[in-house]
Amino acid sequence: MQRHRKTATILSILSMGLGQLYNRQFVKGILLLLVEAVGLVYFVPRLGNAIWGIVTLGSEPAHMERIGKKMVQVGDHSIYLLINGLIVVLVFAIFAVIYVLNVRDAYRNGKHRDEGGAPASIRETLAHVADKNFPHLLLTLPAISVLFLTIMPIIMAIMLAFTNYSAPNHIPPAKLVDWVGFQTFIDLIQLKTWSHTFYGVFVWTVIWAIIATVTTYFGGILVALLINQSDIRLKGLWRTIYIVPYAIPQLISLLVMRNLFNGQFGPINQYLGYFGLGGLPWLTDPFWAKVTVIIVNMWVGIPVSMVLILGVLTAIPKDLYEAAEVDGATPFQKLRIITLPFVLFATAPVLIMQFAGNINNFNVIFLLTNGDPVKGDYQYAGATDLLVTWLFKLTFNNSKYNMASAIGIIIFVIIATLSIWSYRRSKSFKEEDMIQ
Repeated sequence: MQRHRKTATILSILSMGLGQLYNRQFVKGILLLLVEAVGLVYFVPRLGNAIWGIVTLGSEPAHMERIGKKMVQVGDHSIYLLINGLIVVLVFAIFAVIYVLNVRDAYRNGKHRDEGGAPASIRETLAHVADKNFPHLLLTLPAISVLFLTIMPIIMAIMLAFTNYSAPNHIPPAKLVDWVGFQTFIDLIQLKTWSHTFYGVFVWTVIWAIIATVTTYFGGILVALLINQSDIRLKGLWRTIYIVPYAIPQLISLLVMRNLFNGQFGPINQYLGYFGLGGLPWLTDPFWAKVTVIIVNMWVGIPVSMVLILGVLTAIPKDLYEAAEVDGATPFQKLRIITLPFVLFATAPVLIMQFAGNINNFNVIFLLTNGDPVKGDYQYAGATDLLVTWLFKLTFNNSKYNMASAIGIIIFVIIATLSIWSYRRSKSFKEEDMIQ
């Protein structure tokens, strides 16, 4: 017989809490009724306006009007409408999840009654939550925080890419923003003034990410292997020396490096001059500027890989090396057959993460060169700009928010695609039980 479960389900669909009241769970039912009442009070005056704001982005630009004796701003601000609309829609999504859980709870308790059981009291419900669902309860607040502080800005950035939100003609409050579909992406790829810059910066970003990852990773392996040699004395001192560049904040290190490589007053060119070698345009020539950021990134990045790989080296069983020595293996053969496979297996996910991080390596480029030297045929970008630093300039220096959002989406697609593809091909993913 399914009378109770059907009745409770239908009542909970009609209104939150009715199914619980039918199941004689009065406290829970009253609380759910209060939640629905609060939801109605919040959504009735807001939900329609929120959807209207997202769809239209406003109908009249904001301006000042005299109302009585006061000047009052009237009209619409497209970005405020978009943000407020997103907040209301996300709150409504949370409310909808609660509504579904309310229906599910009423059905389960109705089913329990059909099977001859008694409905749980509020004390039993709280005990069940504290025992079985306590992790979910603790995770709820962080999940809501992630929803509004991380996911909502991402959605906002994606939506801006499909608008014409850019200077000088579409900046609120004086001007409204309009939906333009994929026009921003089309301009970025096809319009010559933008496409030339995009392809140039994109190619350099990929080259930079590959070189920066390879040099820091294998540089870290080399340093770690040298320090881990059995005949090396004062290993703790060597570890400390090589970790210092990582321990010092990058802001300080990179600004110091910027002064060291200064073409006119930098100590490096002065020392080169003492030996009659002349100075180099470290930061002012496009080629040498790229060489400089790679060298400085090695200084900053090798210690990170070194520390990670030292930990992996200590975990390799010593009897493997002893067995290899018995078989007459040379040091190079032990490195190739034992050390590198273990290191690559353990650090493959981190290597992928480093590659993704180098695509978005904002600090090194921005603090060392600011994306310069300037290239005359580039649109708001310099010779060493990565996609992420170009995005920054478009946003904060030139108010090209729609173009910056489109670039941000492209960066995300690139990183996500490469990371997922490379990780699924790594032995860390295919052979998870190798070291268990």
